[in-house]
Amino acid sequence: MIIEFLADGFEEVEAMTPLDILRRAGADVKTVSVNDKKSVTGAHGITVFADETVRFADNAENVEMVILPGGMPGAKNLSRSPSVIRTIKTVYGQNGRIAAICAAPFILGRLGLLNGKRATCYPGFEPELSGALCEDTSQGGTVVTDGQITTASGMGVAVRFGAELAGLLYGRERAREILDSIMY
Repeated sequence: MIIEFLADGFEEVEAMTPLDILRRAGADVKTVSVNDKKSVTGAHGITVFADETVRFADNAENVEMVILPGGMPGAKNLSRSPSVIRTIKTVYGQNGRIAAICAAPFILGRLGLLNGKRATCYPGFEPELSGALCEDTSQGGTVVTDGQITTASGMGVAVRFGAELAGLLYGRERAREILDSIMY
């Protein structure tokens, strides 16, 4: 199972695009509100209803990946959730995958998970990626996987981010099939 956390102020495209691509690949992805309510409002006023509330994450088993969409103040709100932090640490400690896009990689930097790893983020957040070897985003957006962690620079690479995650879980051929089917 995959958990994608949603907090008020999340970047809608960064959350919905990888969710869609992973579900097309056949993944069991649960969107989880970090609140006690299922409705979550994105950075641009779009309200979505998460599959589960934060209590679900505290009891979830067999989580193979955690996805953290960016957006502000969404990424900050994620970083303030003890359940999000606990789930990241547990999944990472069990050799699961952690994926963060845009501003959200700063959470991984603060947890020390990027030490010595290649990573990317939205321009300006690099100082928050403590210990990371930051990829240059000046020539456009990037998606970087180093070990268990995948990071992406922002909304413009949300499709590539989702395809990277699908490829890691289901193989590059399956990811390519999905990209072809959506005419990417």
